[in-house]
Amino acid sequence: MNVAAKLASFSEHWSPRVAGELNGQQVKLVKFKGEFVWHHHEAEDELFWVVRGRFRMDYRDRAGQETSLEVGEGEFVIVPRGTVHRPVAAEEVHVMLFEPAGTLNTGNVRDARTIDDPQRI
Repeated sequence: MNVAAKLASFSEHWSPRVAGELNGQQVKLVKFKGEFVWHHHEAEDELFWVVRGRFRMDYRDRAGQETSLEVGEGEFVIVPRGTVHRPVAAEEVHVMLFEPAGTLNTGNVRDARTIDDPQRI
């Protein structure tokens, strides 16, 4: 699969596309720009790999303290299940996600950005 070509096939932000599946996991491609919603996933770990650009992953602990981590092109970050987080991108960033099939993009939150059945590309 040509990842750059697949990413070029859509322009929407925060709307993941399923690019493949293996062993119960989905490989998703997504473009970020701006702030996403704070959320967590009860049972799923997520891996965010930056294909192009950079973004900041914000975290919130149980006491409400916030920390953040910058993730650059060619780098990845794993968000463990149960971790409250939100990606933030000042400029458009292209990301490949690895997560269990059926993982809801907004986790425990339902809002206008929730994608129940991501499009396959």
